[in-house]
Amino acid sequence: MTVPADRLVMNDISKNFAGVRALRQVSLSARPGEVLALMGENGAGKSTLLKILAGAHSPDAGTISIDDAPATFRSPRDAHAAGVRIIYQEPEIIPHVSVAENVYVGELPRRGRYFDRRRLNAQLRDALARYGFDLDPTELGSRLSPAQRQLVEIMRALIADVRVIAFDEPTSSLSDVEVDALFRLIRRLRDDGITVLYVSHRLPEIFRIADRVTVLRDGAVVGTRTTAETNDDELVAMMVGRDLTGMFRRQPHAPGEVTLRVEHLSTDDVDDISFDVRAGEVVGLAGLVGAGRSELAHAIVGDMPARSGQVIVDGQPVRLRSPRDAIRAGIGFAPEERKAQALLMHRSVRDNISLAVLGRISVAHVVRRREEGRIARRFVDRLAVRTPSLEQVVANLSGGNQQKVVLARWLARRPKVLILDEPTRGVDVGAKAEIYDVINELAAEGIAIVVISSELPEILTLADRVLVMQAGRIAGELSRDDASEESILALAMKEAA
Repeated sequence: MTVPADRLVMNDISKNFAGVRALRQVSLSARPGEVLALMGENGAGKSTLLKILAGAHSPDAGTISIDDAPATFRSPRDAHAAGVRIIYQEPEIIPHVSVAENVYVGELPRRGRYFDRRRLNAQLRDALARYGFDLDPTELGSRLSPAQRQLVEIMRALIADVRVIAFDEPTSSLSDVEVDALFRLIRRLRDDGITVLYVSHRLPEIFRIADRVTVLRDGAVVGTRTTAETNDDELVAMMVGRDLTGMFRRQPHAPGEVTLRVEHLSTDDVDDISFDVRAGEVVGLAGLVGAGRSELAHAIVGDMPARSGQVIVDGQPVRLRSPRDAIRAGIGFAPEERKAQALLMHRSVRDNISLAVLGRISVAHVVRRREEGRIARRFVDRLAVRTPSLEQVVANLSGGNQQKVVLARWLARRPKVLILDEPTRGVDVGAKAEIYDVINELAAEGIAIVVISSELPEILTLADRVLVMQAGRIAGELSRDDASEESILALAMKEAA
């Protein structure tokens, strides 16, 4: 059988940022009809490499070729013209226009002087049906869930004449059903001869969808393996350069008294929710995308109005008119969308950590900078946040270290209850293990913790008990001993069949 020539070749790509070497002579190649996975810890250089391929950055050295033709991408427009598209982890959505307008932005069909909305919606419905997706073309971008925003980005790429398409952590906000649909799509693209680059931290996905894996560490290629001839242990060792054996097992602690009690809580999205969490206990909140897990968390922290019910902390009912009331009651919250909802991306590590304790470290509304720095340094050291200084802008940190900054903020506040929504979303395997260790330590200190996660292995690793949500209600509860992927999915889908 004749092996097709390489479609994409990136040769000796190097890139520096302000003296920091992001990429060091990175070389890789991918053939038509192949899925090449890119793996590595946060900060390994994957995002920089994709941005160079997308035309968002120019390499300091090295060359790119597409189908044996040299390619120079001075802008994303050049990359698009060459048939290269990148699906980023954080989708770029225009909030106040429809899904159809978001997908066909810049290419709207016209009828005379006006664009043809009916034709536009029909085009998108046909395209969605062709690839097996279900999305309302008329829905506003501002109303889309993270999973739906990801699908808009994917459809944007698919309507173009792509030759190379790269997916950057595409499943981080997708349900298992949506992941299956995405993988069917990727296999179809591969069968159609399109070259697919697939960036993910999730090892099971890599073995399920990729033909080969290229691993980066510290800005350089460590090696490339055929998925059929490697295993989890080898890839993890290549990525992190250290042994992670045993780092993923949480040691349960004997729980104390009930710290958080939720009684008959109802909002526009959840109905009659009741549960409790004890001091030192980790309760996992599982369910399919759209089950109401995040909406429940936002209601508990006062970010979403409740129609009925109450939240009780240490036996005292909390009047939740805003997140400030929840914070005063001792509830901390790390939301799923850390960049949009948790972090001040263009402020420093110091500023982000001290945000929840400004009242405690201020005199006459003036922040005591020395005390602020002492607190920030304490928790940067405790959580091993990798940052050159406390003054580093948070946007320049890796995803795992950004998440640690969010956790550091709440540790500085010393909460009684901590709600973590997708705490390791977009985080590499090494940082994930470190965050698990932090959660374990916080539980040991007596904090009541709620973990919301779409990754069932994560729920099973962390939780003492699992609450499964379906259609805005709690469908059932499982003990640590009774919880399994099968039992959780059975509850999550029992009324959805």
